[in-house]
Amino acid sequence: MSPTRREVLRTVGSIAALAMTGTVTGCNTFQNSNDVHTGPATVRTADVPVGGGLVIDKSNFVVTQPTKGTFKGFVRVCPHAGCQVDGVRDGAILCPCHGSKFAITDGHVTQGPATAGLGEATVTVKGDTLTISG
Repeated sequence: MSPTRREVLRTVGSIAALAMTGTVTGCNTFQNSNDVHTGPATVRTADVPVGGGLVIDKSNFVVTQPTKGTFKGFVRVCPHAGCQVDGVRDGAILCPCHGSKFAITDGHVTQGPATAGLGEATVTVKGDTLTISG
């Protein structure tokens, strides 16, 4: 006996719901990656553009240079859903999961859904090297 139309639609709906659950819960995979080093990170001052910033690969930090010679550090974890910010563009630090944006000057939210800013990190300048730590 063939399944009824209602049974087919119920099965398709259940599969779609499971697929969406995987997509939504996948937001936290950035934070839990084994490739992310949580200790101090170092970069060259020349690698951080003035008026922009740099997401430090395999680290838990992003560093910005809002004005020449002023460096700011932030923890990459977005307070909205635990994703890691992954870029800096047009004066904003960007979260890929839900579109939140944060100011490069102090990490405050400039576009939600996040309602809290990024956590601050310590930036130490020694010569032409920056060390960012939590």
